Amino acid sequence: MVAKYYDLVVIGGGPAGEKGAAQVAYFGKSVAIVESGEHFGGASANTGTIPAKTLRETSLVLSGTKARRLFGVDLTLGNATNVEQFLYQERKVKEAERDRIDRNITHHGIDTYRGVGSLVDAHTVRVEVNGSGEETVEIHAEIVLLCTGSSPRHPGEYPFHDPRVYDSDTILSLTQMPRRMVVIGGGVIGTEYACTFATLGAEVTVIDRKELLLGFLDHEIARSLMGRMRGNGISIHCDGVAKCEANDDVVALTLSSGSQLECDALLVCAGRTSNVERLNLGVAGVETGARGLIKVDDNYRTTAPNIYAVGDVIGFPALASTSMEQARFAMVNAFKLGYKQSVIPVLPYGVYSIPEVSMAGATEEELRERGVDYIAGRAYYRDHPRGMIMGEGEGFLKLLFSFEDLQLLGVHVIGEQATELVHVGLMALMMEAHGQLFIRACFNYPTLGDLYKYATYDAMGKRQQRITS
Repeated sequence: MVAKYYDLVVIGGGPAGEKGAAQVAYFGKSVAIVESGEHFGGASANTGTIPAKTLRETSLVLSGTKARRLFGVDLTLGNATNVEQFLYQERKVKEAERDRIDRNITHHGIDTYRGVGSLVDAHTVRVEVNGSGEETVEIHAEIVLLCTGSSPRHPGEYPFHDPRVYDSDTILSLTQMPRRMVVIGGGVIGTEYACTFATLGAEVTVIDRKELLLGFLDHEIARSLMGRMRGNGISIHCDGVAKCEANDDVVALTLSSGSQLECDALLVCAGRTSNVERLNLGVAGVETGARGLIKVDDNYRTTAPNIYAVGDVIGFPALASTSMEQARFAMVNAFKLGYKQSVIPVLPYGVYSIPEVSMAGATEEELRERGVDYIAGRAYYRDHPRGMIMGEGEGFLKLLFSFEDLQLLGVHVIGEQATELVHVGLMALMMEAHGQLFIRACFNYPTLGDLYKYATYDAMGKRQQRITS
């Protein structure tokens, strides 16, 4: 086969690979993507971001949660809820997202290669067709972009060979609805799935060694979420697992404290491992650091000058949103396209728990550690007509301002639509705006956006009290 030459070869067709490839192809460059999976889209489209969020919405509908909250009417499907109903919308949305990605790749004239990609040298990629090793193709590129994503980590103490033991990928192959589920790990993925299955009526227990789940959040928000989870029937054990056995009847766990638990579904969310082992990085001079993550500079260039890496393979924050932005910026830099100067340092974080949680900017803990004098303002869903309409009685927006001049420093939300609401604050943080921005703004009424005005008034009032006291 005659070798083909491209301006860009991308290894990995997830969200970062798709957006990086399209960015370059849009400007007329020749581009190829190498994808080892059955479908493009990576974990985001196939096993993680999109499917998990779809299941969350499905659980709210099937459980009748919103109907009970709004009208006091129980519309739950109860025992009629089965796996087919639960996964129906997830599969529809997943197929639609796969179709969108395929159309985008075709629209931009990007060549695709199905198989496992590895480096032969800094400018050559070998593709093992379907990963067989029997048929290979070599393609050459001026620039190479590595974005092979990550996979769930499988700690040795858990019997993953048992069909009742799942990771965050295989949970989508669920064959029956669990009655009792134990979730190992209270990170983002574990928390989201715990909330989803508890809403559907499963008896859910979360086991995590840390006393505060999602400790990267503002601690007031994290504690509020844990309270809401417990209120929804989720048990949370700050403990470790000493032993796990799968027998004919149940999956049995012994905790470090000696407590015994049994379940018919065990979901292990023990972190993810970057997919770098098959890239053959050494031959191209690409160096790795802690935990095998690829080293990159501020432009996402690796130690090989023409090779870039983005997304999970370089580590935190490893989100679909940030990975896409990293890829776009890396390729603008690599090809000197000249219009995207940097990846914005203020990034939003969203947790699709029940209720949703989202944040951007600094937490109270970070500000105290830095010695920043600040003031916090809060506005509650229950005090606003939009919150009443939604039946959301416990959510709130918290804004953190500098005490001196009321510059916005952090935005934190817990409640339905939190992951949408946070973006108003994100834009203000990017502008380095002050509280007067929200005071002057006129928001549609009734909308949750109006909470920004009232949280700012709350902060202004507290500031004035401090000044005059």
